[in-house]
Amino acid sequence: MLGVSIEGKKELLGLYLSESEGANYWLSVLTDLHNRGVNDILIACVDGLKGFPEAIATIYPKTEVQQCVIHQIRNSMRYVGSKHQKAFMADLKPVYRATNKSAAETALDELDAKWGSQYPIVIDSWRRKWDNLSVYFKYPDYVRKAIYTTNAIEAVHRQFRKMTKTKGAFPNENSLMKLLYAGILNASKKWTMPVQNWNLTLSQLAIHFEGRLDGELEL
Repeated sequence: MLGVSIEGKKELLGLYLSESEGANYWLSVLTDLHNRGVNDILIACVDGLKGFPEAIATIYPKTEVQQCVIHQIRNSMRYVGSKHQKAFMADLKPVYRATNKSAAETALDELDAKWGSQYPIVIDSWRRKWDNLSVYFKYPDYVRKAIYTTNAIEAVHRQFRKMTKTKGAFPNENSLMKLLYAGILNASKKWTMPVQNWNLTLSQLAIHFEGRLDGELEL
């Protein structure tokens, strides 16, 4: 789990391993974060993992949950026929690149009208998850870039995979955790600068989350 501090710098909040995921698991993870001092989360970007938004609402009821738009697009395209993918993507772009939520909803209606009969499961997925997919529309572009996707943590995952792919096996879980911890230390050395346009972003957050920036902030 990756956070952004009130100074705008990335910080790895925790490394968790589990064979199964669900609401109970994520509840335990978030309880651990809370017990270790993460008192507030303004915006949490998640990748659609089952039970995660519900667990967040339990521990951090004031947190806005933004589902990763990139993950949603990838998952959607899995159900679109190859001969239609280029055209479908062209019609989908006005939805997630809209200037505001109202324009995005109009574009989603148009997408439904054109493709809904052929790919109802895709349209239904966007509509069912819309509350969490559309959170970022209330913010300007420089804030959206920080919250609309989980690409930052995916970059950490890629480093982890690079470290472990040459290992045939690990004698126990502890040895794996030690290797990943070393990877965390290496990754964090690069996180010396605030995220892009952080001063402007912080100003926006101070308005949207009035009174919640007095203590530690995790984005």
